[in-house]
Amino acid sequence: MDLFCFDDSYRKNGCKMLAGIDEAGRGPWAGPVVAACVVLPPGLTIYGLDDSKKLSPVQREKIFKIINEVSLSVGVEVIDESVIDSLNILKATHLAMKGALDKIKVHFDLILVDGSPVPRLGVMQESIVKGDQKSACIAAASVVAKVTRDMIMRDLAVKYPEYYFDKHKGYGTKLHYEALKKYGPCPVHRKSFHPVRDVIGRLDV
Repeated sequence: MDLFCFDDSYRKNGCKMLAGIDEAGRGPWAGPVVAACVVLPPGLTIYGLDDSKKLSPVQREKIFKIINEVSLSVGVEVIDESVIDSLNILKATHLAMKGALDKIKVHFDLILVDGSPVPRLGVMQESIVKGDQKSACIAAASVVAKVTRDMIMRDLAVKYPEYYFDKHKGYGTKLHYEALKKYGPCPVHRKSFHPVRDVIGRLDV
């Protein structure tokens, strides 16, 4: 089913205004987790919109601009590595999603969430497995979250050039691991994540 037809199936059942929510950055060893919430106008089609993981960086940037131009409302929340370490990544992700939702400025009838239900959102929600591949508003949120986080990681690459955050975005690549072993963790590394935790342990010996 087409992403927009999927969303329209909810509208036909009375949920006229939909919000989609998704996150980027649960798995990396460094940097924040970012959540986005997007409310698209009913009847709108954004050509080329898809799950952010299926789009090239150039495609994501282009669609990111369109989403911000045509959406009724976009909310973004960034939760940094210190909060991730203090809460754990799941709770930090839920906090990011709640923060993104709280920034939505228009009424909606239902929020579609990628993956599992989010506790304490305070609104009616429906969780959809692989929702970023099925729902237009979730796919839009996935693009906004991914592009926003990538921009943050490019900025961090300027501040901490030895880690090449612009290339791997904090994920666990060989390049990242070699830099981590050589230089140890920097302030934006997630100290509770393996192998960052292991490197810290070796440095403390």
